[in-house]
Amino acid sequence: GREEALQLARQGARIVVNDIPAAQEKAQEVVAAIKALGSDAVAVLGDCADTADSGRVFKAALDTFGDVNVLVNNAGFTRDKTLYGMTDDEFDSVVRVHLRGHFVNMRNAAQYWREKSRAGPVYGRLVSTASEAMLYATPGQPNYGPAKAGIVSLAIGAAALMQKIGVTSNVILPRGRTAMTES
Repeated sequence: GREEALQLARQGARIVVNDIPAAQEKAQEVVAAIKALGSDAVAVLGDCADTADSGRVFKAALDTFGDVNVLVNNAGFTRDKTLYGMTDDEFDSVVRVHLRGHFVNMRNAAQYWREKSRAGPVYGRLVSTASEAMLYATPGQPNYGPAKAGIVSLAIGAAALMQKIGVTSNVILPRGRTAMTES
């Protein structure tokens, strides 16, 4: 998410950085890095999969910058265990953040852009983050792979629905070594 935000800032985008309250310091570091590039950013803390928090983030974007053109969904974490030992909470928490987190934020943007399209053309871009784990699910991630497959399906449906009003919906499947994959 950080790298996506910085790249968008390099291209002139103004950014709302969203992270959980426990990551406040990291969110502020990203805001500072964006401002150092000459762009503008604010951090809004909250749970991306919570309807109220997601609404606050979207409202902050509108209140601060006046419009929303791009929504990047990139929240996630893992709770790795095999099917034998995974608890309901370990399954549900990963699906909740990955899939529901994408849905709640996409819905906010879709509703906004649909209403805006009644007055004229819309430039809207949905960018969702999935993983090749959707196809090659590992034995230790019976929660992560299905959540990522759901994101792909959600994004395809959004693309079909929203193309007529000028909104695209794409999925990226980045690969790299991160703190999440190293642990």
